[in-house]
Amino acid sequence: MRLGQVCRIQTLGFGLIVLMAIGFTIQLLGVHFPKRSQQISPPRLVTALPEPSMCQPKRHIMFLKTHKTAGSTILNLLHRYGDRNGLFFALPYKYQFNYPSPFQSHRVKGYNASSRPYDIMCHHMRFNYREVRKVMPPDSFYFTILRDPATMAESSFSYYRAVSSAFKKAPNFKAFISHPSRYYRLGERSNHYARNPLWFDLGFNSDAPFTETFAKAGIRAVQDTFHLVLLAEHFDESMILLKERLCWDLDDVVTFKLNSRGTSRTLTGGDIEKLRAWNSLDWYFYSYFNRTFWEKVEHFGRVRMDNEVRKLKAKRQHLAKLCLEGSGPVGAEQIKEEAIKPFQLGQEKILGWAVRKDLPPEVRTRCVRMVTPELQYKDLIDARQFPVKSTNGSVFGDTHARAIGS
Repeated sequence: MRLGQVCRIQTLGFGLIVLMAIGFTIQLLGVHFPKRSQQISPPRLVTALPEPSMCQPKRHIMFLKTHKTAGSTILNLLHRYGDRNGLFFALPYKYQFNYPSPFQSHRVKGYNASSRPYDIMCHHMRFNYREVRKVMPPDSFYFTILRDPATMAESSFSYYRAVSSAFKKAPNFKAFISHPSRYYRLGERSNHYARNPLWFDLGFNSDAPFTETFAKAGIRAVQDTFHLVLLAEHFDESMILLKERLCWDLDDVVTFKLNSRGTSRTLTGGDIEKLRAWNSLDWYFYSYFNRTFWEKVEHFGRVRMDNEVRKLKAKRQHLAKLCLEGSGPVGAEQIKEEAIKPFQLGQEKILGWAVRKDLPPEVRTRCVRMVTPELQYKDLIDARQFPVKSTNGSVFGDTHARAIGS
């Protein structure tokens, strides 16, 4: 027999032995190969992997900041969140979007059809959805906040008395409550602060006579546009609902109250009824969304809401002890840092917060941001988004003259 034939026989024999060994091993391990036509079921894991969260933090947000409704406090948390996460704000050239004129997209600083998409819009405007949606992405989350028109009127009278014709004519607030139509004239300067200011800020005709059909049409328009309507009187519960809808953390909605007044008047039951009647569109509107607010709380769960509010208050208290000098807000004259001194309008004292100076730099920066008023914070964001180069090559922020805020 030739050598080549012997080698082939030996090779075939060796291969046969190897195949037999593999087959024996497969039988021993109980492994089998399914036919192509069989469907393979996925292996069953003893410990299931956690499913990825379906809730993703929202980054496209439109907040309609209404006047004298704790909007400045909400503006601060939006400023902080956007600043911390590098989000792009739709900013006014000054401090408001040409208020009280209806919003127009060209009022956004740097806006054009091919400009970078905006993430957050939150400064004062008279709402105009057709123009807003030109600026904000289609998936934006819209929300706003309301306040009982009676207490809102008391706050507005104090804050805007120097600018509103109707308020200025009245010798005092009691006189205005008794006969508001005596001082109010359609079309006179800044009288949108004096009657149905919520209705006005939402873009409707605040001087229209009240009819239930007209009021219901306004409610439907708001429901079709805004995903959430909050209440100033129930601010903590509002923050929990907002946190839930935005899929944010509790730390993201912890705030200190900003732009609060040093004094306020106590309204009698009769005063409240008169002011609600004078602001009948706002009262109808507020009453409706007060009901829907508590429906949302019930859906969220009362016990769960109480627990979340308790956690929120505990975090606020902890940060107050960490950050602040004293236990409460102070007058602007007691705040030495211009960066956190609240803007003053008229004779009413607007309070702010003094931050401890004995804090580590990173901690103090966070504390300062929590009490930075809207005008100064807007300037900080403006400087980040639109840095300006001087003739010597240094970069500084674009600042503007102060404007009326609330």
